[in-house]
Amino acid sequence: MKAIKIKKVIIEPLNLDLEEPFRIAIGTKYNIENVLITVVLENGIEGYGEAAPLEPINGENQATALATLKSCVEFIKGKNVTDYRAISATLRGVFHAQVTARCAIEMALIDAYAKVLGIPLYEFFGGVGNKAETDYTIDIVPPDVAKKNAAKLAKAGYTVLKTKVGKKLTDDIDRLLAIRDGAPKCGITIDANQGYSPCEAVHFIEEMGKNGIRPILFEQPVSRFDLQGMRFVKDHTSIPIAADESVFTSADAINVVRTGCADYINIKLMKSGIIEAMDIAAIARSANIKLMVGCMLESKLALGCAVHMVAGMGCFSHVDLDPHIAPEKEPFTGGPDYKAPFYTLSPDLPGIGCKKR
Repeated sequence: MKAIKIKKVIIEPLNLDLEEPFRIAIGTKYNIENVLITVVLENGIEGYGEAAPLEPINGENQATALATLKSCVEFIKGKNVTDYRAISATLRGVFHAQVTARCAIEMALIDAYAKVLGIPLYEFFGGVGNKAETDYTIDIVPPDVAKKNAAKLAKAGYTVLKTKVGKKLTDDIDRLLAIRDGAPKCGITIDANQGYSPCEAVHFIEEMGKNGIRPILFEQPVSRFDLQGMRFVKDHTSIPIAADESVFTSADAINVVRTGCADYINIKLMKSGIIEAMDIAAIARSANIKLMVGCMLESKLALGCAVHMVAGMGCFSHVDLDPHIAPEKEPFTGGPDYKAPFYTLSPDLPGIGCKKR
């Protein structure tokens, strides 16, 4: 392929209002403060990438992501867009801790590259399919609100609902019971976001059992660094355990395999970047560990990129890519068509398929 160089790089804040506060065990977010990068090629094609930092998870915020991306502009300009892997490797060596910023650059480069090829991104990832079904998250809210939300989501067509736990055991149980009452036919997954000790997590599982609750998945029950603790939880339940914050890199994935501490690995582009995510998936599949995909607080752009990966690779057993922005407030048009609970990708939209409004 003829070399197509990057002519221009634009970095700008991406600020969006959430419909309501988003509460998890380790923090609350009231709005989205992300960063958008646009790479413009010599032939006029534009590629878009999004950094979605979340300090409690990856230690980054909008200011650090902006600073990192701005410092990369001169390095990126003049590079051949087909050299996205080499560019990614160099940036990882310099900005190892700034993963959301690196992810945004990878996303923009790969979006532009797929547009050069004239293919949708799911074909870049393997072309297995062009659809994905997601769950929807009910955050830490009172039981009556959880029940109402669960009933509404079940009526909308969702078959799996997710809720956050790890704040207070009795409140968590009450919320789970409310969700089950509101949506009795829906499967339930739970995410502690590192909120329990190993013994507390096992006690929580026992209490759920006493109340007739059996989640289909239990995400990150203990501290990300406590793989032996997670193994303890896994050994004391038949509920599948998913490693989320414990896996940012392929080396982390190898440690999960070595310790046998999880049944699933949750890949999030904002934890690993796109290139590393593909490596993590390969490691998990080779070790017979199932894959799920999750997200931070992202716009249609980054969510769309993850949907393309899920559909294109075709190896994800659980999808947690619920949108948090009303369609009319999205800063992008195009991208995945979302009719709850399904995303559908158009074969006629190259790259991620998103355009700035």
